[in-house]
Amino acid sequence: MRSDIVPGAVFPDYELRDHTGARRRLSGLQGSDPMIVVLGRGGYCPKDRRQHESLVELHREIEVGYCRLVTITTDDLLATNELRSGLGAHWPFLSDPERVVQKDLDIAEYTDPMHDPMIPHTLVLAPGLVVHSIYVGYWFFGRPTSEELRHDLRAVLRRCRPDWDITTPELRAAWKRGDRSAFWPYGKTLAQLFAETS
Repeated sequence: MRSDIVPGAVFPDYELRDHTGARRRLSGLQGSDPMIVVLGRGGYCPKDRRQHESLVELHREIEVGYCRLVTITTDDLLATNELRSGLGAHWPFLSDPERVVQKDLDIAEYTDPMHDPMIPHTLVLAPGLVVHSIYVGYWFFGRPTSEELRHDLRAVLRRCRPDWDITTPELRAAWKRGDRSAFWPYGKTLAQLFAETS
């Protein structure tokens, strides 16, 4: 991984085609929420499939916790869709057959010249694509467990949600004054929230 991609740094705002063929930027997919980004080898890798099987279950929690999940692989669009469909996944999968991410981050898996994949990484990003944590998954047990991801998301949410602990006297007083600026959805309308999640 590039030496400047460390906790606290801003992750590059890559724009790639999603599983529908639409071009999507990571910042647009993230919105104002924490996000997990999985950089995978692709559908041929049993380790990637197993990791994603556990993410399918975790994604149900990610959705209700107002967080996001994105997978990027070096697969072409057909293989990307086959992986996503075969898993029963419902989050965006981005296809990078030109290996833009792999080359830019310097994560070519040089031990596999046949597939030329990325060295698998999982990143947890705070809003603004700010790196919170990085896991290197060349070996399967280097990849984060669902519990580790829950802890990471909790830490990020504590920092980015002003109403994380609504039991504080300050928040209670703000609510009584009618000041809703520190409370979810932070002044947004339902239409704006829907637009961010679609």
